[in-house]
Amino acid sequence: MEALGVTEPTLLEHVLMLTRVEKFMNWSRATSVWPVTFGLACCAIEMMAAGASRFDFDRFGSGIFRASPRQADLMIVAGTVSCKMAPILKNVWDQMPEPKWAIALGSCATCGGPFDSYHTIQGVDKIIPVDVYIPGCPPRPESLLYGFMKLQDKIMSSSLADKYRELFEPPAQSPIESVEPIDLIHEGSQ
Repeated sequence: MEALGVTEPTLLEHVLMLTRVEKFMNWSRATSVWPVTFGLACCAIEMMAAGASRFDFDRFGSGIFRASPRQADLMIVAGTVSCKMAPILKNVWDQMPEPKWAIALGSCATCGGPFDSYHTIQGVDKIIPVDVYIPGCPPRPESLLYGFMKLQDKIMSSSLADKYRELFEPPAQSPIESVEPIDLIHEGSQ
């Protein structure tokens, strides 16, 4: 290709192009996060207030709460998670497409709240990975908006290479796998 006057792009030029594409993808993900509603207790009222006209959750591109997990990429867990509700929460989380994020809203969702008993999960992070914790009993709608802005910052600074590294890098071989197997059955016949 150099004979025709066209040079191959350098490694740095490939990285710069990928960086621009990645920033654009992160920007588009951060500004169009669609939450699925998972309101379980009184914190859900504050989540609804954040979506109302006074606090206007829609200005972040996230005003439409989805009823189907297949259309959402953010789960806001608001309230007490009981042991009976845990498998349902996990099922809804598994139905959400990748990439997906989670916010634990309120003391009950973050650490079980005042319910330190056998029927309450002591934090939703025992079931699903949580990206942002919002404390309070109940937390104000402003704190949900602040937590959502922190989630947007996390999405903007995320890297696709970090998320999908295990798909592109071969797994390291353990010393046991690198040893050639011995064929004991056919060893004596040769």
